[in-house]
Amino acid sequence: MRFSLLASGSQGNCCVIQHKDTSIVIDCGTTKKYLLGAFEQIAYDYQSSDAILITHTHSDHIAQMKMFEQIPTYATSTIPTSYLHAITPFEEFNIKDIHITVLPMSHDCEGTVGFLLEGDDEKLVYITDTGYVKEEVRQRIQNADYYILESNHDIEMLMQTNRPIYLKQRIIGDSGHLCNEDCAGLVGDAMGEKTKEIVLAHISREGNTREKALETLTEHLRKRKLLHEQLRLFPAGQFEIYQGGKKDL
Repeated sequence: MRFSLLASGSQGNCCVIQHKDTSIVIDCGTTKKYLLGAFEQIAYDYQSSDAILITHTHSDHIAQMKMFEQIPTYATSTIPTSYLHAITPFEEFNIKDIHITVLPMSHDCEGTVGFLLEGDDEKLVYITDTGYVKEEVRQRIQNADYYILESNHDIEMLMQTNRPIYLKQRIIGDSGHLCNEDCAGLVGDAMGEKTKEIVLAHISREGNTREKALETLTEHLRKRKLLHEQLRLFPAGQFEIYQGGKKDL
């Protein structure tokens, strides 16, 4: 399995998952110009995608739905597209070579979900935009090969920003976003012997830094003696392409 994180953050989100002859896009936020350039850079024909999965309907996740009008779309909410497949929490289904489990999240947008994608003996977890992760979800994401997880903010840094109090409370609340510490704790509880790669996603530009997110995770894993030389950790940038997983499909 191979993944390409093309954009991650409040200004847009998009990820491509490829396994054997199957290719799936998760979310399509940001601008059409950027997405077209990113797809070209990784030599990916987005119009040949087998499906697009939508985590939720905030604009930074669905801004370019028109680009995927002819692609089967899987979402919990009604989206104006010709090929909508309505999905429900914990539903499982197959898209060719990839088995998908819908993971319910806790966010201030109805129907927000993450995804567990499985192909052969590999598992990839994709979770962003959630205030916390339910126990039922935690049980299903154990010992995955690859994790793409939200590490949105450092609480102290967030509180020092000029954002309104109501917005700060929204972000740190149960229907907001995962902070660095909660993300690190989730990773430490979920990862196992198979885990090869952890990507920190949806990092705030004002209430966090990529370095701070990575430092928090690294220190947490070090204390729990979970760090090892083969484990790859990466803090994703808003507009920076990151390719992970196997090099060859």
